[in-house]
This record gives sequence, C-alpha cells and structure tokens, in this order.
Amino acid sequence: MKFGRVKPLDAILATAKAKSLEPTLGWFQLTLFGIGCVIGTGIFVLTSAGAQKAGPGLMLAFAIAGLICIVAALCYAEIAAMIPVAGSAYTYTYSVMGELLAWTVGWALVLEYAVAASAVAVGWSGYFSGTILNQFFGIQLPAWLAGGPLALGGVPGGFINLPAVVIAGLVTWLLMIGTNESAKVNAVLVAIKVTALTVFIVLTLPESEMANFNPFLPAGVFGGFGSGVGAVGAAATIFFAYVGFDAVSTAAEETKDPQRNVPIGLIGSLGFCTVFYILVAAGAIGTIGGQPIMGPGGVPFPAGSEALAQQCALPQYADMLVCSNEALAHVLRMIGFSTVGNLLGIAAFVALPSVILILLFGQTRIFFVMSRDGLLPESLSKIHPKWKTPYIVTAITGAVVAFAAAFLPVGQLADIANAGTLYAFAMVAVAVMMLRKSEPTRERKFRVPALWLVGPATIAGCIFLFLNLPFEAMIVLPAWGAIGLVIYYLYGYKSSHLGKGIVTVVDLDNDPDHTPHP
Repeated sequence: MKFGRVKPLDAILATAKAKSLEPTLGWFQLTLFGIGCVIGTGIFVLTSAGAQKAGPGLMLAFAIAGLICIVAALCYAEIAAMIPVAGSAYTYTYSVMGELLAWTVGWALVLEYAVAASAVAVGWSGYFSGTILNQFFGIQLPAWLAGGPLALGGVPGGFINLPAVVIAGLVTWLLMIGTNESAKVNAVLVAIKVTALTVFIVLTLPESEMANFNPFLPAGVFGGFGSGVGAVGAAATIFFAYVGFDAVSTAAEETKDPQRNVPIGLIGSLGFCTVFYILVAAGAIGTIGGQPIMGPGGVPFPAGSEALAQQCALPQYADMLVCSNEALAHVLRMIGFSTVGNLLGIAAFVALPSVILILLFGQTRIFFVMSRDGLLPESLSKIHPKWKTPYIVTAITGAVVAFAAAFLPVGQLADIANAGTLYAFAMVAVAVMMLRKSEPTRERKFRVPALWLVGPATIAGCIFLFLNLPFEAMIVLPAWGAIGLVIYYLYGYKSSHLGKGIVTVVDLDNDPDHTPHP
C-alpha cells in the first residue's frame, strides 16, 4: 500500500486543462529560451574544478554531460506536456509510481535546489572578491572571511565565506518580501552572460597553443567509480552547467506543433550550449593551460579538497587555472586583457544572483507542494499577511543555503546537487515509460521518439554519471534519503492528504490561497 498511493491523474490533468495556455512558441523562441536557462553558473564557476578532474579532457566532459542531458530532456518534455502543473518530477512521480517514491524525488529535489543555490553563492563570492573588491577597490578580504575552513577544502586560514553568506541572505530576503524577477530583466541578464562568453571565446581561441592540450587526458577517460576524476568524473561535476533545461521542457504545452518544435528547441539549445562550453574550455585551456595538480600515484588531487587548497597556496601553482575562484576572468587577465577580464567578472557579479533567486524559488515551490499534500507540516507553507509569500519555508531554505555556502567549496556543492538532480531525472524517465504502458490512450502533445531507446539511455546515463561522482558526494544522497524516509514514516505517511482521502491538486498560479480541494 505504501507504494500504491497514487494521486489520480485525472485530477491533476483537470488542473492543467483549466489553465488552457495558448500555444505561441515556435522552435526559435524555444531554443533561445533554452540557451538563456542553461548558460549560467556552471561555465563561469566550475571550469577550474572540471579542469582539476580531467585537464584538457574537460572538453570531452562537456560533450558527455550534454549528450545525457539531451535524452533526459526529451523524457521531461513528454511528461511536462502531458502533466503541466507545479511540482516538476515530484508531481510526475506521484501520478505514476505512488507517494513513497514521489516523496523520495521531492526530497532529492530539495537537496538539488538548495545545494545548487549554495554553489552559485560561492561562485558569485569568487567574482565579487576577485573582481569587485580586489581589482576595482584594491581590497583584499582577510582569509578568515574569504573562504571556508581549509579542512573542508576552503582556503588556508579560512573560517567563513562571508560574501556568499551575504548574497544568500539578501536573495532570501528579496524572495520573502515578494520581489519577482521580471522577464525583461532576465532577458538583459541572459544577453550579458552570452555576450561575455562570446567575447571570451573571440579573445582566447586565437591565443591558444596546441602544447597546452598535451596530454589531453592526464587522468584518463574513466578514473574509476567513486573517484570523481577523468573525463567522465568531470562530466559528473560539469553536469551542473546544464541544469535548467527542464524549464524548457515545461514550455511544451505552450509550443506550436510540439512534436516538431520541442525536440528542435531542446536539442538545439543543449547542442548550442555544448559547443559554446567546449569552445570556452578550449580557450581557457589553450591560453594558460589546464593540467591538473597531481597527487600521489599520478592521480589529481580531489577538487575542493584540503590537499588541493594547500597546493594552490604555493607560489608555483597560484596562477593555474585549477586554482582560480573566478576562472574565466583570471584567464583574460593572464593573457593581457585585464580590463575585459574585469568586465567579465562584473557580468558574473551581476548575473549570478538571479540564478540563486530562481533556484531558491524553485526549491520553495517543491517544499510548498509537498506541504500542501500533507507530507510536510502545513505551517511551513504559511503565507505572510503582508508579503503574500511562504515566508517560513523561504527563511528556512535561505538559512540552510547560507550555512552550506559559508563553509563548503563550490566543487563539492555542485557534486552534491548533481546527485539529487540525477536521481530525479532518472525517475522522470521511468515515469514516462510507465505512463506509456498504463495510460496509452492519454493525449500527448509531444511523444519521445524511440522511447524504447531514449528512456533506458536516460536512466543508464544518470546512473553512470552518479557512480562517477566522488564517493563523498555519492553517499550524501542515500544519507539524505534515509533522513527523508524517517520524516516520511514519522509524519508524512500519517498526515498525507491522499492517505486521508483528500485529493489535493495544487495550482500555484490559479489558486493563490492554496486551498485543498476534496
């Protein structure tokens, strides 16, 4: 019975039909939307962590991660077009596989969004400290305020990453008082990000030297399960740079001729971003080199480790790509384009907080839906009388994000976030295949071509990348899941609305008071 509580699909689809969104998007708009959603934190922040894992093989890592994202995106598109309501993979799983597995997916998404927001905050901190404070004002933050403790992979003499805590707190406060990011502002930020990366490619590729790409795979293609190194290990980390494409798939119901335009938009945007990322990696590595710092036995020191932080504190390694907290701006400064490098740093400084805002908003939405389903205390989703926002869950989330950003390096945070993301993506692929069997006659505005191949490929790809995360990141997901199961059986199972016979269909857009419907 615990697996058998399935939220009725008819009730969920009734909500979707009530929206009756007008299909207006063509393939070109969808592709541009995808590029805007995907290009963000990962490429600005994780280039150095990826290079430490794979060296120049980082270019291959982008291709591997992009390919797995494409098959996952197709699965997302079919189910998002079929069940276009709030809750993402959590709602999809609830409608197919039942409450228990839906809980595990929702719980994993909480991990994904919160930790990813922490990773972006740490990445923003690097550009703020390096470009804004140091380059423009000549201010060097004391080591104890500039990064987490060395034992956690921070910096020598580090205690807390104060800028990361401040930006996490500021964005949380903005969300609590109800500040919404407008589409126009987002479009400007997307233009800034794409322009900055295009300028980076134009300036660095002509300066590249082939010698810097040799050896191309210093840690091999496959460093071994749980090692987190090699091209595949880097792909498991750099996967973070693609997260956001699921927002494209949720636009399937608003797309004209979705069977044609959705795959063009998804594959087109992910393909563009993959090539874009490979060119950025080629420019960074080709100009100043991207070889990892090797530890005992010829194996790269783990990214985000105390041992690597100690090496990067040495003068001979300080200017290496793998040691930079603001990799792309650092590369431009090293090859004589300091002014442009500073402008790129400003672009990251301006654009990255919006990514934190989107991630925190997404996380609170998942929490909100789970709370309204009775799986978490409904007090968490209490609406502030003045701000009209779920201020309690937003404040709790912001506090957790700030705490993680204060003490952990960006590479470790990205790996942990990826663990939750990969689990959710695999479950979406399972849900699509199960729905094809259980609901073959349901209307599908978009159908995954060759699902017999794409579905299993998505699951296998997600499992493969998960097993190539560092062992420490891998064990976070089952540990987090175990905590979640305890909460579910102590509270959620008994308090579930579905278990009590109440079918709650949450439409956060059209039901502002969030009233359960019996």
